[in-house]
Amino acid sequence: MESITAVNQLAALAQEHRLAIFRLLVQQGQEGLAVGRIAEALGLANATLSFHLKTLATAGLIEARQDGRFIHYSASFDAMNALLGFLSENCCAGEPCLIAPAPCCPPEKKP
Repeated sequence: MESITAVNQLAALAQEHRLAIFRLLVQQGQEGLAVGRIAEALGLANATLSFHLKTLATAGLIEARQDGRFIHYSASFDAMNALLGFLSENCCAGEPCLIAPAPCCPPEKKP
């Protein structure tokens, strides 16, 4: 990944609503969500949501697909993983890294 791509993606995520949208779409997996469901989940007006979706899509972090009369957005996991790889490629000065990756899901509470 080129630095300019990373900068553009990080800039797109450096806003509260866009970060919330991206995190919501990551949680939904490949299926994603229709625009109306995103607006409902985050309490955003359609015009505001449209602006933020365009910014995330331009940065390559989300993808849109038409489903009848609805547009569904989903996170681009390839882009997300490339950005994470770029950020951590020089981790620990080339030595084996002792930092464990964050778990995908919170651990279950035991009764």
